[in-house]
Amino acid sequence: MADGMCFVPLCFLLVLGVPWRAATSQQVPVLLWSSESSLWSAQPSSHGGHVTTDLQLGQYLDSALSSGPRNFLLFLQEKLSVEDFTAFGGVYGNKQDSAFPNLENIMESSPSSLVLPAVDWYAANILPTYLKEKLGVSPLHVDQSTLLELRLNETIPSLLIVRLPYTNSAGLLAAKDVLRANDEVIGQVLSTLKSEGVPYTALLTALRPSRVNREIDFSVGSFGRQLLATPTPTPIYPPLSYNNGTQNRPCILFWASNITVTMDRELDLTNDTFQGTETITDGSFCNNSDARLVLNYNNGIRIIFLLESRWYPVSARLWFTLKRVELFNGTLNATFLAPQVTAPRNYSYHCEYISSLPKYGALLVQNSSDQTPGFNWRLTINDFQIQGFNVTGLRFSYASDCAGFFSPGIWMGLITTLLFVFILTYGLHMVMSLKTMDRFDDPKGPSISVPQNE
Repeated sequence: MADGMCFVPLCFLLVLGVPWRAATSQQVPVLLWSSESSLWSAQPSSHGGHVTTDLQLGQYLDSALSSGPRNFLLFLQEKLSVEDFTAFGGVYGNKQDSAFPNLENIMESSPSSLVLPAVDWYAANILPTYLKEKLGVSPLHVDQSTLLELRLNETIPSLLIVRLPYTNSAGLLAAKDVLRANDEVIGQVLSTLKSEGVPYTALLTALRPSRVNREIDFSVGSFGRQLLATPTPTPIYPPLSYNNGTQNRPCILFWASNITVTMDRELDLTNDTFQGTETITDGSFCNNSDARLVLNYNNGIRIIFLLESRWYPVSARLWFTLKRVELFNGTLNATFLAPQVTAPRNYSYHCEYISSLPKYGALLVQNSSDQTPGFNWRLTINDFQIQGFNVTGLRFSYASDCAGFFSPGIWMGLITTLLFVFILTYGLHMVMSLKTMDRFDDPKGPSISVPQNE
């Protein structure tokens, strides 16, 4: 797959023919190509278990951005897995029944191309933010019609993002039709750029994988049988990350399976948080002692998490605490204190429920003095996990969990064990206390006579 020698049997077949089975439920493919040659000298590892990390992907992108065209085109599909290429792609150059004829032609004819079959999807999700910082321009979401109205310049950098959908149906025919339609969009957009003679570098990836292997699910969950229980599916989206711009890696990570805010009505903000626009974290901040994660929503609601890091001499280590959580909705606001949400600085914090409701433990204590009169705010976050310090990549560090060691099940087991030990000890004590008689009556010998006085 060297530059200038990228043919379908050699280059694109890396995606189509190799059975990449290593943790495919957590990776998405990334395809890079450019109108300029010799952009990627270092090639990725070819063994089937290799997963491209965020740092490695950044190295490939830096090579293209430093010596390649300044016009960058990002095709961001909603869902895509390497199995989609295997199931719907052409085999050995046969494009008649392929869902990707334009993409295969592009990868074959491009002067420079690079195929990464398995990329950590956390890295793929921060591509708009990463490219925005590298190019120094704001991303522009376009389609074919708006692209015709643009006038791109070779000397002025630009970041164009084309969103591609994916089917929600489980049928293979529906998925193939959507992938073929996306391939036509890619072909039309690139034809427009080619007709204008604009040099470019393009990237195709997805926000999340479209398929999940059952083997991977078992490795994450429990291996035991679940009687009379239906497992709750875990949402497949990466954690929300914030990068303050001074470094090429995030400094705050946040994840949850559900975020519910109740004011006059109940609002589910989960999808808006993890699948919203890049401006969701505008106003956030982080340094060595404080971190502030701001979540901005289109409906006017804003949630702020304030984290503080302090040195505790008793434990001789740094700890961080969720100082408070603030909710804003225009002129209405509420403040929740969270003194129990704390963990060592180099850890992340995880809890099944962070809520102001008593039935979930009420780890969030509402500050009545800051509450707007007449409005009772309630906040519940399921599977809450946050890390605001010592973030080394796009994965959480070891989690300090809020669950106590002595759960109800453990207490039941301990009490039952102690009861059985008490019964066994009492029985052994009774057996050990039995004594035999010193003298027995012999029926064969003379009987014992007792004289009687008349």
